[in-house]
Amino acid sequence: MAAILIDIDGVLHVSNEPIPGATGAVRRLRESGHRLRFLTNNTTCPRARLAEALRAIGFDIGEEELQTTPRAAARALAGRRVLALTMSAIVEELEGMELVGEGADAVLLGGADETEETGRVFSYMNLARAFAELEAGAELYCLHKNRWWQTKHGPLLDAGAFVAGLEYAAGTHATTLGKPSSAFFAAALEALDSDPGQAWMVGDDIESDIRGAQLHGIPTVLLRTGKFRPDTFDRSGVRPTVLLSSIADLPEWLATQR
Repeated sequence: MAAILIDIDGVLHVSNEPIPGATGAVRRLRESGHRLRFLTNNTTCPRARLAEALRAIGFDIGEEELQTTPRAAARALAGRRVLALTMSAIVEELEGMELVGEGADAVLLGGADETEETGRVFSYMNLARAFAELEAGAELYCLHKNRWWQTKHGPLLDAGAFVAGLEYAAGTHATTLGKPSSAFFAAALEALDSDPGQAWMVGDDIESDIRGAQLHGIPTVLLRTGKFRPDTFDRSGVRPTVLLSSIADLPEWLATQR
């Protein structure tokens, strides 16, 4: 059976409303013996709370099956002095690094959402503080560089805009710790003891999910849900292994690949 890497937002749900047929699809994938790992660039809540929220809307997913960007940051920046501009809820996940307000050797940018906290995290003063640290020699890291994310009310601006602004101002390039980084996909494959060619990446984001996985040699399934836009798909030049209407179609399609 295959190792299936599954995005969450836009694939399983949108704004905590399950995609029709998604809960049954996850159940059928397990029943077929596939090994599952759920990859997310979610930066608004810790892994345990995210797993609890997914179970609350019908998905039988354990905390240990989730691979999140805060955990990736904790591994990458362990032992370093870090100025972290992140949501307060995920600070507990950033274990092993020393969180500082100045004298940092790394600046870490988290994600954005529609709450008032985003405005506080990415305030002018905080971004100016981050810029000063970068000018003093700190390295720039980000949990992801997503341009926007899909909600039931439509697209909302994500953290990529703030990352790009600091890159431009400081004349540097951020190291991305979540999707589409190769290290993030490699960690997922290692967790499932799989080679790239024996896995599938299932997602709705043509850049973070599909192009990122392809660059790591993983076959891909693009879904017409969540962030999928036909015009973006056509312009991208990226072509997945298969294009499906939703994750509800995945178990049956995978059965034809045996």
